[in-house]
Amino acid sequence: MKNNCHIINAVIVNEGEIFEGDVLIKDGQIEKIGRKAEGSIVLNTKGIPQIDAKGKYLIPGVIDDQVHFRDPGLTHKADIYTESKAAIAGGITSFMEMPNTIPNVLTQELLEDKYKMATTKSLANYSFYMGASNDNIEEILKTDPATVCGIKVFMGSSTGNMLVDNIDVLNEIFSKAKLLIAVHCEDEDTIKNNTKIFREKYGENIPLEAHPLIRSEEACYKSSKLAVGLAKLHNTRLHVLHLSTAKEMELFESDIPLENKRITAEVCVHHLWFNNLDYEKYGTRIKWNPAIKTKNDQKELFSALLDNKLDVIATDHAPHTLEEKTNTYFKAPSGGPLVQHALQAMLDFYHQDKISIERVVEKMCHAPAVCFQVEKRGFIREGYHADIVLVDADKQTEVNKSNILYKVGWSPFEGHTFQSKITHTFVNGRLVYENGVFDESVKGKRLKFNR
Repeated sequence: MKNNCHIINAVIVNEGEIFEGDVLIKDGQIEKIGRKAEGSIVLNTKGIPQIDAKGKYLIPGVIDDQVHFRDPGLTHKADIYTESKAAIAGGITSFMEMPNTIPNVLTQELLEDKYKMATTKSLANYSFYMGASNDNIEEILKTDPATVCGIKVFMGSSTGNMLVDNIDVLNEIFSKAKLLIAVHCEDEDTIKNNTKIFREKYGENIPLEAHPLIRSEEACYKSSKLAVGLAKLHNTRLHVLHLSTAKEMELFESDIPLENKRITAEVCVHHLWFNNLDYEKYGTRIKWNPAIKTKNDQKELFSALLDNKLDVIATDHAPHTLEEKTNTYFKAPSGGPLVQHALQAMLDFYHQDKISIERVVEKMCHAPAVCFQVEKRGFIREGYHADIVLVDADKQTEVNKSNILYKVGWSPFEGHTFQSKITHTFVNGRLVYENGVFDESVKGKRLKFNR
């Protein structure tokens, strides 16, 4: 199907409203939105394919501001093609990918290499973070705010040369950066000290339940507090990624309109879904950094999300093979695949009356667009790019080996039955996914930013 379509009888969820209506897509953009209460769209739709969405929700495409697609250098785990395909099936139409690939993205040349790669491989729209190290400030400052989502600073251990632990360098980055800085916050010294204590007690056979005690609340809070303090000192546009503790919530504000916030905060699906009691069942499959923590942390993160201290829901999709994950504590890498099932997981919370569908759309679609100032995406608005998703909220879907699209072939949700199904995904007006069938003939586009 080309990038023209007339969607009728949809239940549209957008900007805090739910209403029945039609959407006309022409040349990849939303041409007209019609409300049923005001009559049908009165435009020439002759020859334009029609989809009857009766009984389905129509929402903006999800924008995932934190993924690791492993391309280049780690493509035995994932690559831009396989993971963007999984994302599309999960209703994610745009992603922002991290720089800790091999080689680490620490120069403008390496950054542009990833963009070139995506033009031929990505089924979704894309942006890539510029990476920071202790010695690449000149390259960081060359980053174009209009065409790059942000700068990624690892204030906690990561792959290769990407731990930024020099306070003078941090001050320089925070004071001079011309665009959003996204940070991974865990204090390295605290983690090292905790690791030493547990290694002395258990040797190499540290139980996985110790993970949130090693990568502890203290480690997270100390680092997040430093980042927020630097941002306030330098008036930096800061976005704190994958927050995991109740204590960190005191660092963020809820009474400022999102578009006016200089410091924003993100929570990931796995920190809302799992808690430390789940380590016994799932083992290393739910080993992430920052670690999944207590049931109280899980509860307070959800409350902070509803109170707007947490602005964005993301995935931190970071796949590893099962062979890599099935290992002892120190040898099992942290991270897991999530993009295919993140929206369904949040819709399960909607079915449990923990969050409204309007808030799911706000936190997964609108808020990332506002936070990153994404140009003409994240909303169902006339004149915007037609990145939209149809959801059957009452169609159960079991996650199993036969329908997992990640290159690694597993999911922490394996065996779970979600209450909703993503049926159609449009990217730039083109129907790229329909009930398990993909149109891969046209690739996604590079995101642009109103900065």
